[in-house]
Amino acid sequence: MKYTAVIFVFFGLVCLSRSATYEDKYDKIDLDAIIKNERLFKNYVNCLLDKGPCRQDGLELKNNLSDALQTDCTKCTAAQKDGSRKIIRHLIQNKREWWNELEVKYDPKKIYVTKYAAELKKEGIVL
Repeated sequence: MKYTAVIFVFFGLVCLSRSATYEDKYDKIDLDAIIKNERLFKNYVNCLLDKGPCRQDGLELKNNLSDALQTDCTKCTAAQKDGSRKIIRHLIQNKREWWNELEVKYDPKKIYVTKYAAELKKEGIVL
């Protein structure tokens, strides 16, 4: 019985330590190159919208996006937070139709758009 309890505690600690941050192996992806390549960028958007296949990094984003929105990106690395701002800014300012589609899928009640509007406005992004 003691061994079973120890195994459960160990398993719980392993799970907690794994969920401290999202996977960081894609943190060094060149987001500027993706933004400049409309076909590649659209593939990522289509992945998120379930309109096309996902590369492994797109799938990782897709799997964590709802959780990141709900938890204020508390599990995001600094690079992921910076990258998110860069992509969001580009979508809103340059690819508004893509942003609108993503908003409908991931924020249909406008909870997060409302929640982050002031923060985005400070960065010069008007929704």
